[in-house]
Formats: sequence, structure tokens, C-alpha cells
Amino acid sequence: MSEQSGAYPAGSPPGAGKGRRIKIGLLVSAAVLAAADLGVKALAEALLIHNATVDLGLMNLKLLYNTGVAFSLGADLAPWLVIAATAIIVLTMTWYTVSTAPAMSRLSRAGAAMVLGGGAGNLIDRLDGRGVVDYLHSGWFPTFNLADVFVTVGVGLYVLGTLLGSRQRKKA
Repeated sequence: MSEQSGAYPAGSPPGAGKGRRIKIGLLVSAAVLAAADLGVKALAEALLIHNATVDLGLMNLKLLYNTGVAFSLGADLAPWLVIAATAIIVLTMTWYTVSTAPAMSRLSRAGAAMVLGGGAGNLIDRLDGRGVVDYLHSGWFPTFNLADVFVTVGVGLYVLGTLLGSRQRKKA
């Protein structure tokens, strides 16, 4: 560090580039997952007939539109309210996740990317006012989509990565 200017030679403190790469990687991963979700939803809409079931054995395909949130809760709310609430949640989670990404374990970052990708996919899908496209149907559980899988698995990975990381810090 230069004593006169107080600045680092390259203009950034050592290690700043790695943190930036981690943040960009997380956002790119989330965007790829959101795009995959939206692509599968478009395919479901193109190939499935609304409310008709295609029996695949363990899992069925059934095209539905969920105007509420998880398990159709809030389906009677004004669409703009559900969109606004979802946008606030996704944007807040994005800010927090990007801010803390360099300090997260790889497992937690992978989980966070899945949660952000799934949340963004469902938010974007919601913007046309029809609701979220759901198409995976088990018969014993509410119909869901790939974004929902991303969010659920992502939360699990994030929590697991956080717990394992805290155990490793206690050992050190």
C-alpha cells in the first residue's frame, strides 16, 4: 500500500477480485437456473392441456396456474399485491445473498443460487397476471414446478452449508 495515497497499487484491496467473482458467479448461476425454469414452463404450456393429467407413473404432468403463493395461499389476493410482495422478497434476498456470498461456504452459495433462481423464475412467470405455471403433480401433494424444487432444495443446501461451516469454525 502506498503511504502517501493510502491506496492499493491496483486500486482494490487484496482479495477483492475473488469476492467479486464469487458474487458474479452466484448471480450468473441464479440467472441460468431461472432461465431453465422458464424454459420448462414454456414447454409445459406448449405441450400440456390445462387441467388434463398425463400419467407418468410416480409423477404426473398437469398444467395449472397458481395465482397465490405456496400451496395457492393468497390466491384471492390482488395479483399486483402478490407480485409486489414476491418482488420485495426476491430483491431483498438477492441483496443479502450477494452481500454475504464471499463469506458463505460453497454449499451455502449453491443453495442461495438455487433459491434466487427459483424465486426469480416464479416472479418473472407471475408478471403476466395469469399466475405461476405449475405442472409437476404427484396426486398427494400440491402441483408444483422446477422453480419450487430449486427453492426447496436450495434452502436445504444453504442451511446444511451454514451448519457444516459453523461446525468447522468451532473446531478451528
